[in-house]
Amino acid sequence: MNSKPRVTVIMSFLNPGRFIEEAVDSVFLQSYRNWELLLIDDGSVDGSSDFARQCADRNVERVRYIEHPGHDNRGISASHNVGIREAKGEFIAILDADDVWRPEKLELQTAILDSQPEAIMLYGKTYYWYGWNTQPGDGNRDHLIDSRIEPESLIKPPSLLVKFLKEETPIPCPSDILVRRRGAIDVGGFEESFHHIFTDQGFYSKLCLKWPVFVSDTNWSKYRKHPDSAVARIKKAGQLRESRQAYLTWLESYLDKQGASDMQLRRALKIAKLKCRYPGLHRFRQHVRYRALIANELLRSAARQTLPGPVIRLLREQSLNRVHRSN
Repeated sequence: MNSKPRVTVIMSFLNPGRFIEEAVDSVFLQSYRNWELLLIDDGSVDGSSDFARQCADRNVERVRYIEHPGHDNRGISASHNVGIREAKGEFIAILDADDVWRPEKLELQTAILDSQPEAIMLYGKTYYWYGWNTQPGDGNRDHLIDSRIEPESLIKPPSLLVKFLKEETPIPCPSDILVRRRGAIDVGGFEESFHHIFTDQGFYSKLCLKWPVFVSDTNWSKYRKHPDSAVARIKKAGQLRESRQAYLTWLESYLDKQGASDMQLRRALKIAKLKCRYPGLHRFRQHVRYRALIANELLRSAARQTLPGPVIRLLREQSLNRVHRSN
């Protein structure tokens, strides 16, 4: 391997159990060889730390083991950011410790980004993988998620973020992306206020707001569906809606700070917030209350960009009071 790898693979993990071995194996099986692997331990206590250390000891030229001070648990975003800071590669590839890559993943993706110099990130179709546990019938549930975007497209900003917010296209699996490290650094990496879920969406939002993204029709990874994943646990706890609201609130603040004024983007965000706040109401698009809420949210968005801070805070308080009365 060259002294400076071209691709840095970041695998942050927290108690992944036996899945991590299969994930690491899929990196070593890559047809593309100019990579390094950073194993970022987010405070695991299940024995995976020992496996990761041993892997690094056996492959000192390719693999590094990194943990937070005191073996702390700081969340997915903070762990990914450690990897971005420590990376030597031109490209960053994320691999969740419970997913696996197809052998040609890095070879084909680096070639595509080389041919698409405008693109800051690349992703393809997500493969939902249920059959990993060999239970009867689970293999029949495996399927590809259609991106619902014209194949092999370079999507200019902020169109892809608008599509994500409008749920016109699925959110890519983190294990499927390849991103230029300079872009990840420029946007400040992952948003560390998100510890478990919406970590990827915060990161994608920053990138899609600023640069084109290439969307392929190819699948390069398997997204393992299992009951112990972060998303599955949040859903089981009934916290998914609350987590999405937190993400959308953060995104609105981020857009304000960036001075993003694209009306399609602002409208998509406002509608997404309303759909999250009032589940089911969006089905009645001609409903007077729905249309009034949309108009109010758009006016608030315009005000946030033009009015003084004290006035904005007053409007926010009035809006919160209305929400509390309606509930």
